[in-house]
Amino acid sequence: MKVKFLYPLTAAALFGALPVSAANDPLLRINVSGVDEALEKNIRAHLGSLPESEVQRRAFLFNVQDSVDAALQSVGYYHGELNQNLIRHDKGPWELTLTVSPGEPTRIDWVDIRFAGEMLNDAAFDTWLDGVSLRPGQVLNHGNYENLKAELGAIALSRGYFDGKYTKAEIRVNRDENRATISLHFDSSARYRLGDVSFEGHTLDEGFLDRLIPFEHQSPYATRRLSALNSRLQETGYFRSTKVLPQLDKAENGEIPIKVELDNRPDHSIELGLGGDIGSSSDSTFEPRVRVTWRTPQINSHGHSQETSIEWSPDRPKFLTTYTIPLTHPLDDQLKLRLGLLRDKYGVTQVYEPEDLDFRNTGQLESSKQLLGVLRQQSLGDGWLMGYSLDFIRESYTQFDTDYSPSFLLAGFSLSNTVRGDATLDPKWGYRQSYSVDYADPSLGSATRLSRFQAKFKWIDTFFTKHRLVARADFGLNLVSDGDLALVPPSLRYFTGGDQSIRGYAFQEIGPYIEFTNDDGQIAREVIGGRYLAVGSLEYQYYLTPSWRLGSFVDAGNAFDKDKFEPVVSVGGGVHWISPIGPIKLDLGVGLTETDTLERSWRIHLTMGSEL
Repeated sequence: MKVKFLYPLTAAALFGALPVSAANDPLLRINVSGVDEALEKNIRAHLGSLPESEVQRRAFLFNVQDSVDAALQSVGYYHGELNQNLIRHDKGPWELTLTVSPGEPTRIDWVDIRFAGEMLNDAAFDTWLDGVSLRPGQVLNHGNYENLKAELGAIALSRGYFDGKYTKAEIRVNRDENRATISLHFDSSARYRLGDVSFEGHTLDEGFLDRLIPFEHQSPYATRRLSALNSRLQETGYFRSTKVLPQLDKAENGEIPIKVELDNRPDHSIELGLGGDIGSSSDSTFEPRVRVTWRTPQINSHGHSQETSIEWSPDRPKFLTTYTIPLTHPLDDQLKLRLGLLRDKYGVTQVYEPEDLDFRNTGQLESSKQLLGVLRQQSLGDGWLMGYSLDFIRESYTQFDTDYSPSFLLAGFSLSNTVRGDATLDPKWGYRQSYSVDYADPSLGSATRLSRFQAKFKWIDTFFTKHRLVARADFGLNLVSDGDLALVPPSLRYFTGGDQSIRGYAFQEIGPYIEFTNDDGQIAREVIGGRYLAVGSLEYQYYLTPSWRLGSFVDAGNAFDKDKFEPVVSVGGGVHWISPIGPIKLDLGVGLTETDTLERSWRIHLTMGSEL
């Protein structure tokens, strides 16, 4: 180890003829005065890199006048004056002081933009023209002119005007009067059309992917249409990579054929997710969560797929598998078959200790659920999804020292809409709204008649780049007769608490309770959940960097029964890392409300995943 460490030092001593500090000293220092910061920056940019040898220094000094003139003229100053003062030091860098007097600026007299060809009937160019910022009276800036010219050309290419050209593109400057005119005349010629689309590299049935094409044959060319096709192909989950390539060299009669190159995903993939809560509420131990998800993105040539997830936590193991069958459309119409075995805990159970004159926690309401269901989900456009389902549920639990095992056949209807401001896992703005109705009836094999209504809302917006607000509201309603409340399984009741509800409390531990005498003759009480739910949250987030932010929040609400709404409130904050796989959030929540079954508490929540 010592030999390897000393060797580079020896090499540096042999080949480094100059001390490090001397080798890094510049040969020339430049001071600029007489202009504002923006103009100074432009002058230094035109001067270029500082010289690194004496030969380069001589050439640099020779070109200073031309470089400064070019810098001034590029932003409309054609009568600038430059005074140079060079101090040659025997040792150390020379010093060059540039005193610049820019003079009167040249202003734009008029701007002449003209179109010809099929672009005259294209509203996109009218919209672009309305947004042009060059106006008479402004100081001439050649950079702004070049940007405008490039922008118009780029729009023309993106909309299929591949034969378009400038018939006139110039700036005329009258130096005597400090006036300039700008002319941009563009002839688009004819607009190309989208031709046949061919798919290569897939193993699906012929014609299966054609249903994903979001445009008609011979539609006017537009890159956004090709981007939409690419996005749809990626959404299917079948492909590791997709390339949508317009074949301009094979265009005939104004039609451009489109070739799509596809690379299938591996036959199987495994995803691991980790999370956990720790705190001081009813369960004060650390509660880890581990989820393993196995996906088969394409089972056969018909596009069937499956996703199986196994989630482990000490008291809440879950198994759920979903088999997806595309119906009339690979994305917009799907049939999902679901099978699940789930164990969960709810609320808190307590017994009264006479010697302590207080209640002691003894556990939670436990349930084991079997699920077999079918769901058809259809896209209605503009981000709306409609679904209707039929689920068979059998759930076993012990409540008030009585064993229950009711069965339900739930018919459901849902409607949801999600809008994202961008395609990232941490969108700058967007919103989600979802509504669902479920119904069970004894005549169809259910333990009791139950009508269930839910509505959920979430809204995200970012202000002034670094300031982000996240608002959330969840509502629920169960209609069931008073005598049949105990037959409604815990998974269909409403509880609050947890990282997606009221932070600072454990998952699903808050709700209305009932006091009774247990089989041992003790006074006991049990949080059994409510018929109603109303929970809201408001969170402010501040970006320290694009990848790190701080958050602070207030959560409030509760699950409740008739005329018994008592809001539970928590506050807190945390640190969020915007990782490549989505935001990872470490939050501390502090409960401000003490209920009959819970004292004020705190919990640390670790979560991962997109907020929409």
